[in-house]
Amino acid sequence: MLLAGITAPAFALDLDTARAKGLAGEVDNGLLAIPPGAAADAQDMITTINNSRRAEYAGVAAKNNLTLDVVGGMMFQKIYSRLPAGTWVQIQGKWSKKAQ
Repeated sequence: MLLAGITAPAFALDLDTARAKGLAGEVDNGLLAIPPGAAADAQDMITTINNSRRAEYAGVAAKNNLTLDVVGGMMFQKIYSRLPAGTWVQIQGKWSKKAQ
């Protein structure tokens, strides 16, 4: 697969800060969302990054004859493995903080 071609968004430092402050969390579809109890302070950044991710996922999906859902799920696994403990994640509709 050509997943190695997907890079971190240009907002990586801002995204890392938003994750660390609990303002943005990763969802198992490969996109970002506002975690429970967080203010919508990061919504504009989340929207921008999600739009970029969707575009990248669409390119990978088209090249590999996959659906966006499959690509998003695969990317979530890749993203999840790199997240520090304490980052908000939503898996199968349930929010929790990553343990390790």
